[in-house]
Amino acid sequence: MMPSQDGLSTTGDNLLQPPDQARGSTRNRTRQSSPARKLGMTRRQKDRRDFKENENPEEKEKRHKEQELKPLYKELLYTIIHKLGKPASAEVFTDNQLHQYIREAFSMAEDEHQSLTDRVQNTEPPVYCLMATVKEAKGILGKDVSGFSDPYCLLTILEDEKESKTRRSRPKPRKAVVKDAVSDEEVYTTETKKQTLNPIWNQTFVLEFEETAGASFHMEMWDRDEEVSLAQKLEEIRTNFHGLRRMIKDAKKLKGQDDFLGNIVLRLKDLHCTEDNWYVLEPRTETYPDRGQCHLQLKFTHKERDGTLSAGRSAYVNYCGILQQFVQSHISKQQGSGPWKGDLCGEGQTLLELYATQNDLSPFLQDLAKWVAYSKLYQSLEVDSSLLLQQLTSIEYHWHQQELPYQQKQELGDSLHGFLQYGLCLVAKYRDIFPPTQDANPRLHTLLRILSQICKTRAFQKLNPAQFDLHDEVNDAVHSGTQEWFTIKKGLHQPMTKVGCRQTKRPLPHITFKAHQAFIYPHSVTLSLFPSPPSPSSPSQDLTETVSALSRLIGEVQEDIKHNKDSWNRVFVSAVQVDVFTIVYQKLDSLLAGEVRDTLNQMEGKMEQSLANGLFPLYLSLQAIHKDKAFLQKSVKLLELTNFHEGFREALPYWLNKAFSTTQDRVERAVQVDQLQPLQSGMAPIKHSTSAVDLVACVQPICQLWEQLSWPDPEEAFMLMVKLTEDVCKIVVNYCRILKERVRALSENSDHSSAVNKLCVVVNDLEHLRSVLTRLPQQLNWAGLRERTRHVIGEPQFHNVLPSQLQHAQGVLSREIRSALETVGRKLNSDIETYVRSMSTRRRLPSKSTEDAVVPLMKYLEKELQYMNENLVQENFNSLLTPLWTNSIRTLYQVATQQKQEGGLMVFCQRLQYTLQCLEQCFYAEGNGLPLETLHTDDYKSLKSHLTHNSLNCQQLIEKFLDRKVWEQKVYSGEKYGAVTLIASYRRSDLRLRVEVLNAANLLPMDSNGSSDPFVQLCLEPRHVFPEVEPRTTQIKNCDLNPLFDEAFEFMVSVEQCQAVGACLVVTVLDYDTLRTDDFEGEAFLALRAVPGVGGGPGYQPDPSPAQIRLPLMHPKPNDDSILKLLESRRGEREAQVFVKKRRQREKQSQEEKR
Repeated sequence: MMPSQDGLSTTGDNLLQPPDQARGSTRNRTRQSSPARKLGMTRRQKDRRDFKENENPEEKEKRHKEQELKPLYKELLYTIIHKLGKPASAEVFTDNQLHQYIREAFSMAEDEHQSLTDRVQNTEPPVYCLMATVKEAKGILGKDVSGFSDPYCLLTILEDEKESKTRRSRPKPRKAVVKDAVSDEEVYTTETKKQTLNPIWNQTFVLEFEETAGASFHMEMWDRDEEVSLAQKLEEIRTNFHGLRRMIKDAKKLKGQDDFLGNIVLRLKDLHCTEDNWYVLEPRTETYPDRGQCHLQLKFTHKERDGTLSAGRSAYVNYCGILQQFVQSHISKQQGSGPWKGDLCGEGQTLLELYATQNDLSPFLQDLAKWVAYSKLYQSLEVDSSLLLQQLTSIEYHWHQQELPYQQKQELGDSLHGFLQYGLCLVAKYRDIFPPTQDANPRLHTLLRILSQICKTRAFQKLNPAQFDLHDEVNDAVHSGTQEWFTIKKGLHQPMTKVGCRQTKRPLPHITFKAHQAFIYPHSVTLSLFPSPPSPSSPSQDLTETVSALSRLIGEVQEDIKHNKDSWNRVFVSAVQVDVFTIVYQKLDSLLAGEVRDTLNQMEGKMEQSLANGLFPLYLSLQAIHKDKAFLQKSVKLLELTNFHEGFREALPYWLNKAFSTTQDRVERAVQVDQLQPLQSGMAPIKHSTSAVDLVACVQPICQLWEQLSWPDPEEAFMLMVKLTEDVCKIVVNYCRILKERVRALSENSDHSSAVNKLCVVVNDLEHLRSVLTRLPQQLNWAGLRERTRHVIGEPQFHNVLPSQLQHAQGVLSREIRSALETVGRKLNSDIETYVRSMSTRRRLPSKSTEDAVVPLMKYLEKELQYMNENLVQENFNSLLTPLWTNSIRTLYQVATQQKQEGGLMVFCQRLQYTLQCLEQCFYAEGNGLPLETLHTDDYKSLKSHLTHNSLNCQQLIEKFLDRKVWEQKVYSGEKYGAVTLIASYRRSDLRLRVEVLNAANLLPMDSNGSSDPFVQLCLEPRHVFPEVEPRTTQIKNCDLNPLFDEAFEFMVSVEQCQAVGACLVVTVLDYDTLRTDDFEGEAFLALRAVPGVGGGPGYQPDPSPAQIRLPLMHPKPNDDSILKLLESRRGEREAQVFVKKRRQREKQSQEEKR
């Protein structure tokens, strides 16, 4: 029994790197800032004495090929010649294919290949071995009385000739093959496991053989039987009766004969290089076909390989060299196709597998070799970093599974240490190596995970016992890298300097490249961003260049902070829990603050407009950087840029002046080119001109200036707002002035229509500007400023300053709009008055009908108003309509009142009334013009009433007067002059109106004795409706203020008469006087429509029940009724004069005049 061991050597490991790369690899393991800091002092550099200094490159390459490549090449040729087993890949390669592959990988010529092949074929062949590991078995047969077995295994390799010879020599078939086929020296036996059906061995044996052809691996499992005493057997029978059959069977066996449990036979030519499977234990008979399974691990290896091939180097070192050469060759063939992800072609994988198995390299050593090779290649070639992460995981898995030899432990420690140093160097240069792209961020994340995984591995903790905090190391790397990055950027953006007659830049620091295109920033670089020029031609020009250089540098810093915030910070936090944004922001904040202070100190007392213009973008960039402090993930100390705005106070007035003057110039140019034409017509018209749009666009930057400045000091911010608002208002007022000048210039030689059109456009421009000013407080965020200044600016001061400025500008606009609208309205009013007076001329009254007389006016208005509506925005059109309507009402009233009260007045007023109705419809425009509440002013109502009354004839006026009296009776309250009670009804059957006068109450004393002699007079009005109906009178009640009459009167009248307009019963109470005219006590009016039986409707009864009605007595107001005045003016109509005379008599008797 020969357990396998790894044969390892202590030779060097950098076999395939050229001499210059081999020396360079040691430098990659050392960080400039802290060599070997916290990583332990166990790492030491390899002694490289095998290369000569100043050697010719061709000689170097030739010697490298002879000493490094050819030994490995011979090892591979030896492996191909003596290959055993099938590779794991599905594709099978011939020897010629494998030879062709290694020739290309090692760049061997045909003659070199043939020479080395001949040399290898003449070497001693190795001893072929099969390393078999019996791991365990499960579900085997129980052969003992107890139901268990004591299994053990026999292992050997039999050639077909030996096996057939053994079978022929046996007298009869036997279960055992291994025991009788070969000598005991060629049979390997495992330990015996007592009383189990699932034995575990974990024993390894190396079985030698000559050739795979015709050879088979045999494993037999037996149950060991030992002699026991009779007492023990009886005890087993007593305790387990079922064991009796087993005892009987044992009695038939020969003494001490073991039981066969099963066997496994595998042909060597069918095996792969390595096998790890569960195999079924096969029976020799059909008695017990299910005999369980056995777990075997098989591997073809070599013993006594020719040691002269690679000058005695260990198989592990050769494997590392072969792997590196294969990977380098593979990557060189696929240049430009992205990072290598660990996949080799089939030939390469086959050769590595054959070499590793033939030399019995454990999976741990293979993974270690891959880690060492890949980590070195990562520093010089494009290798996917996730591949390193996989190898670290494998090494961590194998660390406690197998003990590494001392040399490999040292190599693993050196490799982890070197890669950690190199990785931290990459972290310091992450800006250049891993730009913020979708492709680079995953690579940075994987690198950080590798560094984190290295520090977590037990191998690193064991081999580097010194305390190491990756979080602090990454912090330091980012901090130093940011400092170096800023230094380089400062050098790149330094201002121009004068040297003789040429303008040059200061020399940049030396920049070199290493793996992954990382910059190496020398620690000795110390540049001044803004040096004093030796011989400046102009201090202002030099300061301008200084500001420009600083602005470019700040732009670079701003972009870097953005990338750290949006891209890199997520990667660092996710992988190593490092808030790289906070680290970078604090460092750059400190560096920038110093540069800004130095630059602004140089400009103190030298400020002018050009310098201020250059400082503005610099201020905005600093402000944007300072706002990013809100994204800091933890509380930090006071930032140095916190009060950066204080250094720009001197430039602030220049910025405001520049904004104002630039805006003013743009506004003036916009008006000069404005032709005062609407921008767009059609379905969606834009009725203002280009200058209004340009003005809004010009004023908008001033509002943006306020947002851009975001001045931190609240009191200064208020003063800044006052200045900005004042500038906007000045621009607006100046725009009004130059726009008026422009419209005058364009209207000088134009016709009336064109001039009015341009004037309408001006009105629209001003209205548009007024709407913009209305939104100014929201655009400038006055409410936010009020909150900021609440503790430093009082409420009265705030509202007295800002709103007053805005109100002044709005007032100017409103006056200009009104002035322009009045100019347009004056022309329209003049024309309307002309049409009205022409239409109402007396000599034209009989020539035209009322409708025909109004047509010219309406056509004119329709044309003009349509024109105005198309050329004015709605607000201004309504503003024009309102005074136009008012003036039209005033004109109509003047014309109506100026007409003499004589013949033809009624026709005249009827025509004016029709004109008023047409004007109302025109200005209302079915709801699209002025609203009715605007149209129905007091003047309108007065005019309408006047025209309505004057348009009626005498009888219509009397009816209207009576209707008004009936209405006054309904609304009259109280019984100041007493009351009268009636019962009234109308019977349609006999056309009789019956009125019963019941009583009167609370009459006024009209006689000297303090009493009265009342009687009631009933009269049906108007007289033209009831010409034949005489008034009726009750009896006189002497000396009674509350007389009881109880008298009934009947009137023969038709229903039509009772339902006529103004039809009413006039009840007059008089005080009888013998010697003089009866005194007037009061009167009441009862509409006949209200009498039961007169009115019709649902539930109508021809002869309804009479209704008792109490009517308060009223006194008329003297000279207070317009209808009476109108009737009085119609002197030629007798009916009117009679009616007026009677009413005037009642007014004389009325006591209302005494109030």
